[in-house]
Amino acid sequence: MFDHRASRYNYLIVGQWENAEDDEVNRRWARESWQAMDPFASEGVYVNYLGTESDEEGNRVKAAYGPGKFEKLLALKRKYDPTNLFCMNQNIRPDIT
Repeated sequence: MFDHRASRYNYLIVGQWENAEDDEVNRRWARESWQAMDPFASEGVYVNYLGTESDEEGNRVKAAYGPGKFEKLLALKRKYDPTNLFCMNQNIRPDIT
């Protein structure tokens, strides 16, 4: 199910710190780093790097799987988990249209 195998590099920005007073400066650093590298990024999304659905915007889960695989996973979700019991992951909601 893994897509995007043709990419030559994998770039991940991880921000981690101990003191809450450092929140703003570290968040700014992470966002600025992402913005600086974004022009060089592919359209691919690695599903294991996604946060929960509430953390992600738009169709990033769909982009991680690609349209064909996503549609198959959505059909399985609708069949076997129509109430979305298993949702504590990079969720595919069964009610997506």
